[in-house]
Amino acid sequence: MSRKVTLFTGQWADLPLDDLLPLVKKMGYDGVELACWGDHFEVARALKEDGYIASIWDKLQANGLSCYGLSNHLVGQAVCDRIDERHQAILSPEIWGDGDPEGVRQRAAEEMKATARAARKFFDARPDESVIAPVVNGFTGSSIWHALYAFPPTSQAYLEKGYQDFAERWIPILDVFEEVDVNFALEVHPTEIAFDIASSERALAAVNGHQRFGFNYDPSHLGYQGVDYVKFIRQFADRIYHAHMKDAWWGHGDGTVGVFGGHTDFTDARRHWDFRSLGHGDIQFEEIIVALNDIGYAGPLSVEWEDGRMDRIHGGTEAAAFVKKLDFKPNAIAFDAAFDKKNQ
Repeated sequence: MSRKVTLFTGQWADLPLDDLLPLVKKMGYDGVELACWGDHFEVARALKEDGYIASIWDKLQANGLSCYGLSNHLVGQAVCDRIDERHQAILSPEIWGDGDPEGVRQRAAEEMKATARAARKFFDARPDESVIAPVVNGFTGSSIWHALYAFPPTSQAYLEKGYQDFAERWIPILDVFEEVDVNFALEVHPTEIAFDIASSERALAAVNGHQRFGFNYDPSHLGYQGVDYVKFIRQFADRIYHAHMKDAWWGHGDGTVGVFGGHTDFTDARRHWDFRSLGHGDIQFEEIIVALNDIGYAGPLSVEWEDGRMDRIHGGTEAAAFVKKLDFKPNAIAFDAAFDKKNQ
């Protein structure tokens, strides 16, 4: 095992951090990717409250854990989205405010800047001597996701306005990430400005290749779309800033629901695809590990656990063991080098 195996706490935010961390250790993880919701990591407290950051590191160390990334998906989603009542359910009252869409977007953008600053402060306070490149994972939202299917006919000029909107809203945020030397990693995902390889290339171009804009690699959102999730790694080798380990299956429904989901809920047996606990889906993780080794990715492998059919403690425990067994160090010497007499 060559990389740290962590648990993304986003799907566990119903548990207070004090209760969750002992469970994370018991399930077999080396650390966590802390979500900026629930009480797992509070941006405002990190920036303003003396002792808050130290208290989190103390809790992590007390449980034999560390942290290698923060995530603020919920706020990032609101930066570019067409805001509606669904966003109120995932945003704080401070960011939601009066619900005026542009006000929500602007407050969300300021919160993402604050998240970058909080991440820098948090990782600067790291109590051990390891050096990592701080990363904030998240979503961007999209003003054009609703136009995914081209009817009424959607012109490239219409779509380009969406990428321009993304650039105008996110470049100032990314500039703050640059100021504090923190990377932002978009989790490429349906509903975001980038949801496959082609749209990821277009998003990267829209922000002029901003060095702070990269990707939180997650194969589960690519496979069921028919996107080559291993090619994604090689295509963006210098932009993989973080990696999620998450599984999905597809082609297991009854033929009545397509890739768009048919307005059904997860776990509906009719669905074409669904998320699965690691090792129970159709993602070929060994190919992913080989590709990550080939590009020299040394960051954590963070389990984002989602499976509506399985107990999460059982699944989370199984997933930690699965990733640790699967991961392997790249070869330090060519396998056929032993034939060379100077190496004998």
